Amino acid sequence: MNTSEYSIDVSEVNFEYEVITFSKNVPVLVDFWAEWCQPCKSLSPILERLVAEAKGSMRLAKVNIDQNPNLARQFNVRSIPTVKAFIEGQVAGEFAGAQPEGRVREFISKLTPPSPLDLDIEKGQGLLLSHQWSEAEKILQGVLNQKPESAVARLGLAKALLAQGKADAALGYLEEIPDSRELHTAELLKPFALALQRMDRGDLPEDSDLDAVFHNSLRLARQGKFPLALDGLLDILRQDKHYRDELARNVILGILELMGNEDPQTREYRSELASALF
Repeated sequence: MNTSEYSIDVSEVNFEYEVITFSKNVPVLVDFWAEWCQPCKSLSPILERLVAEAKGSMRLAKVNIDQNPNLARQFNVRSIPTVKAFIEGQVAGEFAGAQPEGRVREFISKLTPPSPLDLDIEKGQGLLLSHQWSEAEKILQGVLNQKPESAVARLGLAKALLAQGKADAALGYLEEIPDSRELHTAELLKPFALALQRMDRGDLPEDSDLDAVFHNSLRLARQGKFPLALDGLLDILRQDKHYRDELARNVILGILELMGNEDPQTREYRSELASALF
């Protein structure tokens, strides 16, 4: 196995220094492997990639158990691959067997303290949950200025902007969210953002009483009066379940995403939506 800037082959000779001593500065992942182990060959690239992403906040140490059987016995390695995490000279966590990248990433995330940017993302998410939109916008914009690849911060900023009626800006961020866990939520928010944008441009139909209700509901939503907006949109669905090619339904789903599942009214309105549709 090849070493890289953040990984190293270790042996019985240098294990004490390269792992035990080194782990007093940053966490060290120790990958116990062997040339004949096929699962090891699938796990190793994942470990190397994730450690490289950490950019020095952790190290990967690789131990060939055929060449270093005493280390395998000392640390009770019963099968390979086995990964043990050392912090402050002690084993702080471990797993055995090839694991998917998501589980390895979760394992690693529990070993390192959150960065200041991670804390800002968490703070921004908390502000979104409490509907403090402008404060969330400031925090998450700051995160994106330093970490533009963060899909979580990008989605959060889009939510903050959309909740304040800033449809054009919100759409810009929603369109740039990559294929990720956040993409599904972004797709749910887009119809609401597009409806606000069309209203700003005078591009919404005004042919019926239901169209007038839809306009009014959007105006209420833009003012942050989500329950009143939802009441109007649900009235539309009770009269026309497929209003404007599901437009009212899709806008409702977007507003509910903004409100968040932690909002006590969200579950109530989801139930009312189901009743109106079915």
